[in-house]
Amino acid sequence: MSVALIQIGSLAVSRLILGGNPFSGFSHQSPERDDEMRRYYTTVRIKETLRHAERLGINTFLGRTDRHIRRVLQEYWDDGGAIQWFAQTCPEYGPPSQSVAGAAAAGAVGCYVHGGQMDFLLAQDRRQDVHDAIARIRDAGMAAGVAGHNPRVFQWAEENLDVDFLMCSYYNPSRRDERAEHTPETPERFAPADREAMVCVIRRLNRPAIHYKVLAAGRNDPSEAFGFVGRHLRSGDAVCVGVFTRDHPQMLEENLQLLERSLQNHRD
Repeated sequence: MSVALIQIGSLAVSRLILGGNPFSGFSHQSPERDDEMRRYYTTVRIKETLRHAERLGINTFLGRTDRHIRRVLQEYWDDGGAIQWFAQTCPEYGPPSQSVAGAAAAGAVGCYVHGGQMDFLLAQDRRQDVHDAIARIRDAGMAAGVAGHNPRVFQWAEENLDVDFLMCSYYNPSRRDERAEHTPETPERFAPADREAMVCVIRRLNRPAIHYKVLAAGRNDPSEAFGFVGRHLRSGDAVCVGVFTRDHPQMLEENLQLLERSLQNHRD
């Protein structure tokens, strides 16, 4: 299966990117669902999913810069895997620059500041932490980006940061003003108005955008969700989606088909 590519910095990136939240047990549904994902996604199953993605033409994975994901990717690459990794900083490791060093040492080709962490740092007026992280990403030779759930993150980033890409969440499920990390016990809100607000911001961005949380963590009908993506994905943008193959073994193929169909309908 052929997957279209976009350019981020000097890197060719598949328009459909594999997300890593399910591998790390972040369902954004319930603590019970988190546990199901952690138990299902053993190292063997994560590597199988990465191989499956590569066979379908997906060449990029977005995942956390924690010890678990770094170890799995090292095993995967040692086994001959070639998927490229865009690393997400981990709030529990402290300032984002701490995660950047780990990402560079572990073989990431791109790195971005975690969305909740960006929301938090701007709310706390800790903008220098972001500048420091981007400088370290650049110094390490990786493509640099920031993620966020709040549209004002990208309004500020456009004016103040030298980045290669922006990761735009369709939803702003919970405020991160006081805490960067997501806690499973915190109620989350997936409001259609948030999605509309974010795509309005994306239209005005000068950098490539990676659209994420497009399925509202499994709450949206896939056909409707990818139809919406197809209407708003610009020619240089990509979309990141995680999969839980225990529930649907052919989820990757289905996502690719839905994305291609929606883009074709939009072109037509």
